[in-house]
Amino acid sequence: MTKLALVPLAFLALAACDPQAMADKTTRNMAADVVRPVVGRDMPAAPAEAATQCILDAAAVEEQRALARDYGVEAGSQTRENIRNIALRPAAQSCFASHGVPPVK
Repeated sequence: MTKLALVPLAFLALAACDPQAMADKTTRNMAADVVRPVVGRDMPAAPAEAATQCILDAAAVEEQRALARDYGVEAGSQTRENIRNIALRPAAQSCFASHGVPPVK
């Protein structure tokens, strides 16, 4: 196959990328980098990683965006409170139980 024939294939591959999905994934990764150290203060690394994913699963996209705003800095008291509030939701608590993460009290 010639290089010229690969060009249309490259455009098709790029067209298949959903910019919003990529942005949401980036936001979630940034939010995880904010949440992980907060929950990591109270538990070892493996449960903290599971708890982080549970919290992000229970958070709305808008809440993930709000958490991601603290990317690159230490989470402030409002962010820590938001993480706790999300962690107390039934969806997060159920996820914690299924992944062996101690419940938040």
